Amino acid sequence: MNLKVIAFDADDTLFINETYFDETEKKFCGLMEDYLSHQGISKELFKIEIGNLKLYGYGIKGYILSMIEAAITISNHTIPIEVVEKIIQYGKELLEKPIVLLAGVEETLAALQGKYKLVVATKGDLLDQRRKLHNSGLGHYFHHIEVMSDKQETDYLDLIKRLEIQPEEFFMIGNSLKSDVLPVLAIGGHAVHIPFHTTWAHEKIDHTVVHANFHAFATIQEVLTVITL
Repeated sequence: MNLKVIAFDADDTLFINETYFDETEKKFCGLMEDYLSHQGISKELFKIEIGNLKLYGYGIKGYILSMIEAAITISNHTIPIEVVEKIIQYGKELLEKPIVLLAGVEETLAALQGKYKLVVATKGDLLDQRRKLHNSGLGHYFHHIEVMSDKQETDYLDLIKRLEIQPEEFFMIGNSLKSDVLPVLAIGGHAVHIPFHTTWAHEKIDHTVVHANFHAFATIQEVLTVITL
């Protein structure tokens, strides 16, 4: 591989994220359990989240609005204002969660720094992602931080163009096969999948990835076994 840029997803690749969303969803289901089963509440919330992506994009703020909309829908417009206030509180708590680095992240970044151009390529709310990266203490490792509205092939091509490299010189590391791996392979780049123990349903795929430019590892430090240092 003739690599110039190594890109890292942020949430659940560098630090914990989905675990906090799962905890918040459980609290939301408990808050609404007089109206519907927990399974039914989760299903309705997910449907509303996906429907709202084109309006709100990815991130906590859109999730808060989707929870409020789900509460209104599930309760047939009878939800008391106290419940809406509680949902807003859950959202603020989610925004203030501590940043917990995943095992091996800092060691891997330290080993690669100075040898390749390191970037963050993530999606979500710009303010929230920049806050998390700042609070993580990892910012000094990265040459560039890209917060995308989505992670489609065109989004990666735009990033590669800004970085002034060719697709085959780009190496993406992330926990989502759908967002971090498949579009990068499709444009001719290299990709590594580091699975996290929980994955948002929207990021799951139903087939196995087989590609010459693809690797799957259990830990992020294993990436160093396929990269020339």
